[in-house]
Amino acid sequence: MSSIIPDTEPSPASQVIVNISCYKFVALDQLPERKTAIRRRAVELNLKGTVLLSSEGINLFVAGPQQLIRDFVEFLREDSAFSDLQPKESVNEYQPFSRMLVKIKQEIIAFGIEGVAPMTRTSPKLSATELRQWLDEGRKVHLLDTRNDYEYDLGTFDNAIKLGLDHFREFPRAITGLPEELKDEPIVMFCTGGIRCEKAGPFMEMAGFHNVYQLDGGILKYFEEVGGAHYHGECFVFDQRVAVDPALQETPTTQCYVCQAVVTSAQQQPPQYVAGKSCPACFRNDAQQRADIIVLRQQQIQAVTTPLPGSTPWLNRRPLNVPQRCAGMTLLDFVSGLHPQIAPSEWLQRIESGAIEPAESSRRRRRPKHVPEALPLSPLRIVREGERFDQLQPHSVEPDVNADIRILHEDEEFVVVAKPAPLPIHECGRFHRNTLRYLLNQVYFPQRPHIVHRLDANTSGVLLLCKRKRVATIVQKQFENRTVKKSYLARVSGHPPRDAFSCDAALSREPEHGGVRHLDPDGDQAHTAFEVVTRFWDGTSLMRCFPKTGRTNQIRIHLWSLGFPICGDPAYLPENKLGCNRTLLPTEPMMCLHAESIAFLGPNQELLQFSDDPPAWGMEHGLVPQNSG
Repeated sequence: MSSIIPDTEPSPASQVIVNISCYKFVALDQLPERKTAIRRRAVELNLKGTVLLSSEGINLFVAGPQQLIRDFVEFLREDSAFSDLQPKESVNEYQPFSRMLVKIKQEIIAFGIEGVAPMTRTSPKLSATELRQWLDEGRKVHLLDTRNDYEYDLGTFDNAIKLGLDHFREFPRAITGLPEELKDEPIVMFCTGGIRCEKAGPFMEMAGFHNVYQLDGGILKYFEEVGGAHYHGECFVFDQRVAVDPALQETPTTQCYVCQAVVTSAQQQPPQYVAGKSCPACFRNDAQQRADIIVLRQQQIQAVTTPLPGSTPWLNRRPLNVPQRCAGMTLLDFVSGLHPQIAPSEWLQRIESGAIEPAESSRRRRRPKHVPEALPLSPLRIVREGERFDQLQPHSVEPDVNADIRILHEDEEFVVVAKPAPLPIHECGRFHRNTLRYLLNQVYFPQRPHIVHRLDANTSGVLLLCKRKRVATIVQKQFENRTVKKSYLARVSGHPPRDAFSCDAALSREPEHGGVRHLDPDGDQAHTAFEVVTRFWDGTSLMRCFPKTGRTNQIRIHLWSLGFPICGDPAYLPENKLGCNRTLLPTEPMMCLHAESIAFLGPNQELLQFSDDPPAWGMEHGLVPQNSG
């Protein structure tokens, strides 16, 4: 075995690490037994590296102190199959491997082509000395690099052919692109240590190449025997050294922690290289990183919403909170008054069946000495302000919603989404899990983004969330102070006579039957400005709406009261009629109200603006506009 290791044993303080690599194609059986024996001996010697075994042979990269490496090689040679192993050696000041692995594989070098058997046939081998002589003489020969592109780019022989490989399995396809005349001309193929050429050579001969040689021992053997003549650059090695120079010394070249790209010393100089974070190959500027995050979020949303979490039966605990006005009532009177649409007899049946119980949070707040409340609760039990109860609804299945949530923007502070419709934002009525808040909490877990404003379930468009409570408070103050600028698009029935107008009608504070509200002079003040975008021949108009205040259903009620109800609105109907303020089904025609844009000040007083393209009804091309406002 040739060696570049001095015979004298170094002191422990200066002890060098010997790296060995070798392979042998030989028919092997009893692979599990061989694996166990090799691993046991390597661990006993405190060696680290990788040994691959298969029915076609052995391939190994192992490192450790000089004498222990020699003991390991002698141990391997005791197996008649490995008696003639001749490892290539180099030295290092540290252990380049982190652990000892012995694996059984289909192939010791993945190629995947039937009929290639290096145990029985390989291409003629050319020694390093012979290749050096050929190149010194200027003999006509084609050098073929069988390695991957990143290895070629780091260093190769002068004028070597690059095949454009990402993986050695691509070699059979790649050689089909070689010029036909090369089939009769001398080709010397090479790789790091020779193992890839053991399979590449026979395959090339099968493909009709008649004069193929392989560099015996590969680049590393060439470096060891003749140095770096006719070679430029470094040689990639498959351990923590990453690359060695023609003197077989480790170079400053490293691998990017993020993308595993090879990074030379020169490539480590630009600002795009940050150790452990990025390199010129994977560096992404802020805009690119945000785009990457959005792609990831969309994948997470798809996973969370397929299937919709509320569409699978589950035990729903609906909260019942006791307000001040209900304090002192019986439990039956409280729930009957809270939800008058359900008959008292139905509530009585639910209470007596145990479907109403104290909420978990209320029970945790009770003192340990307090005797747990007997279930089912008494319908005559007196409720107190602030108490919470759970209404149990086993096997709940929520109505379907449109969960096509799109992330428009995300950074360290904000998440801006394009909310689809119909989709409730908060838990309400029949919806708990099929809500935007629940879905996004799953996507961003353990974070819980703060929703700082609201859109009706049937309204689509831009919705703003804040990642931190402090920033959410800053933005919510702007909503309260009415400094946030919002614009909506609406498709309405009728043609407003003026191109621009406004409505200042006050709105009722509480909903009436069916969840609808109405104009109320004693209610909350509300102001909305309107502009006509397009009037269509079908009797509808496209409007742009600018709400100054943010009352519930404000735009819908104002347009309805002016005689221009929004198309598809289930509550505020044409001819001054009222319906039910319900969440539509995805199969129903959508309500034509879309939050188009929002503008506000960020935490550093910077102006931030976000917008979303309108749905199809807001980009109608099939209808001929009558005129534009």
